[in-house]
Amino acid sequence: MARIAGVDIPKQKRGVISLTYIYGVGRSRAKDILAMAKVDESTKVQDWTDDEIGAIRDAVGTFTIEGELRSETQMNIKRLMDIGCYRGIRHRVGLPLRGQRTKNNSRTRKGRRKTVANKKKVTK
Repeated sequence: MARIAGVDIPKQKRGVISLTYIYGVGRSRAKDILAMAKVDESTKVQDWTDDEIGAIRDAVGTFTIEGELRSETQMNIKRLMDIGCYRGIRHRVGLPLRGQRTKNNSRTRKGRRKTVANKKKVTK
């Protein structure tokens, strides 16, 4: 298994697909990385030479990925929460932040249902 940016990349897959296992690398960025390293997109990882792997590591190093990207994202969310803007408040409360309805859906964000029992009616 090739190890790039601290992530084990699957051998049996094509280079473009296997690079997407790295956090922060999608299909288009994987194509850019392979173009920078001058490696064919369709070759499988097991067919890469050591020189190609080194070139890919150098190309990946030019982008913000993995731990650095995760911490940057968390810092952005923390900043929103600290300044108390709408999106920060929604993050704090655990609700969707991009205008979705919350009456029926958004269970992913809100978590499991919390059932509230009805009050008993007083009989006279």
